[in-house]
Amino acid sequence: MPALPEVNWNYPTPIWFGEGRVKELPAACAELGMRRPLLVTDEGLAALPMVQEALDGLIAAQLEAALFSDVQGNPTGSNVEKGLAVFRQGQHDGVVAFGGGSGLDAGKAIALMAGQSRSLWDFEDVGDNWRRADASGIAPVIAIPTTAGTGSEVGRASVILDETAQRKKIIFHPAMLPGLVISDPGLTLALPPTITAWTGVDAFVHALEAFCAPAYHPMADGIAVEAMRLVKAFLPRAVADGTDIEARGQMLVAASMGATAFQKGLGSIHAVSHVVGALYNTHHGLTNAIVLPFGVRQNAPVLEEKLSTLCRVLSLKGEGSEAFVAFLHQFCSELAIPASLSELGVDDSRAEEIGGMALQDPSAGGNAQVLTAQQYTALFRASVAGDVSFL
Repeated sequence: MPALPEVNWNYPTPIWFGEGRVKELPAACAELGMRRPLLVTDEGLAALPMVQEALDGLIAAQLEAALFSDVQGNPTGSNVEKGLAVFRQGQHDGVVAFGGGSGLDAGKAIALMAGQSRSLWDFEDVGDNWRRADASGIAPVIAIPTTAGTGSEVGRASVILDETAQRKKIIFHPAMLPGLVISDPGLTLALPPTITAWTGVDAFVHALEAFCAPAYHPMADGIAVEAMRLVKAFLPRAVADGTDIEARGQMLVAASMGATAFQKGLGSIHAVSHVVGALYNTHHGLTNAIVLPFGVRQNAPVLEEKLSTLCRVLSLKGEGSEAFVAFLHQFCSELAIPASLSELGVDDSRAEEIGGMALQDPSAGGNAQVLTAQQYTALFRASVAGDVSFL
């Protein structure tokens, strides 16, 4: 097995990549001028040795660091509020966002709010809302991903659940992009096969929806295609052998590439997944993985050329949408992804409501074609039943 290189990239933000590089966290803090970092992670990761080791490393470097871990799997507005209170009370000057999408998104949102006087929801990604923020009040962020899925480490937004509205909202500001990323595949070695599969398919969905978005962005397209190729090649390896450091590293790369590409747009899969996650508290990556083949089939009439390109790049049998959807079903089945949302305890009793909410989700604006609320309802029903006849 070839050794992973230790390299520094700057695309779209500085990335320190390589096994064991989490030990350079104190140097990363110095790079961004942090003396009192707040390490933000989720409640599940907080008990693991990797978090305590990172915190100990900061303290050993004589940094006045503290830990905030009251973050749920689907981070909420109240999680951000509590973290912000800890940030201000401790007079912290930066955030180390550590974890999967939940820890990264919560950490970035806390950093955004550090110097703001408005509500978090005033910065929802609608129109020019981001201009309401005082950019000088946004604290610097170091992002350390521990899963290869969301790619939030290279994103300018956080997905946060508004508990009152029962809706996930995208909070955006250009300055939310972390100032530095430590991408250490060693931190992902302990991920169980299920989470590895769920987050890995999430990275694939990011790249696929970005590639299929109708906007013109050839650079994003190129990055998206390579991300999908990497996921196809390395995700099965990472699931089969969690200690495969090459596969773990390539999946971290693919996740960052997928998130870099989706600045072009996302689509119907994410629009439905966001709503389901908000209402049923399902895992985001797993929900995306289940909706994936149904979303592609629904959009197939406008995607034949693009899906034929992907069939060739991914060396699939056959060409066009039928071959591509068949691959998706087989790929997800081999990764033990459930065939329907009903297997997660999701029913279709709120199907019409969910269709309307999905239409309003910001991700819907990037879909390959314009869908109606009724079509989103049909996509949700198909995903619940695992049955394409609803489409």
